[in-house]
Amino acid sequence: MADDRDSPATKGDLADLRDELVEVFRDGQTETLKAFYGFIQTIQERFKESDASEAALKRRMTTLESRILEIEKRLNLPPSAV
Repeated sequence: MADDRDSPATKGDLADLRDELVEVFRDGQTETLKAFYGFIQTIQERFKESDASEAALKRRMTTLESRILEIEKRLNLPPSAV
């Protein structure tokens, strides 16, 4: 752009300004996306941990239910039926 602030802008000046603005907006968009992807990655890690904990809890519950069922069978059925 011209150094004199009072001189009229040329088409070339406006094109240069446009190119600079486009670059600034793209840089801002890139930084925003990087921050967003970092946040999403953190959330995904938390979900993985939560899913693993939930699966382990379900396995333990299934084991307990099986044990309780065996106890109930022994209490409710005569020894000859087991």
